[in-house]
Amino acid sequence: MDAQVVLKVVRALPGAEEHEGWAGQPAFKVRKKGFAYLSEDETRLIVKAFREEQEALVAESPDVYSPSWESGRFAWVDITLDAADEEEVAELLTEAWRLTAPKYLIAQLDH
Repeated sequence: MDAQVVLKVVRALPGAEEHEGWAGQPAFKVRKKGFAYLSEDETRLIVKAFREEQEALVAESPDVYSPSWESGRFAWVDITLDAADEEEVAELLTEAWRLTAPKYLIAQLDH
């Protein structure tokens, strides 16, 4: 799994845009709200998730997933890309986008 796969998945999500993050790293947003961030060296990806999902991922594969920060009902998951499963990361990216995107964009993906 690498950053090129991440970019391919993000580009397929309606309304998703790439921006420059606070430290110059790629930041992925929908309607100006972030849902994923690549590390500057593109070896790690941080995605938005529910707290329960973060806990489950970290417990299941601590060599791949680690907790990032938490805010309200959401928690962020730090993913080591070269150890991650491509399909699982694509699902996590899509779910992070769903947690952020408005309903009309989600409907575009579901059709």
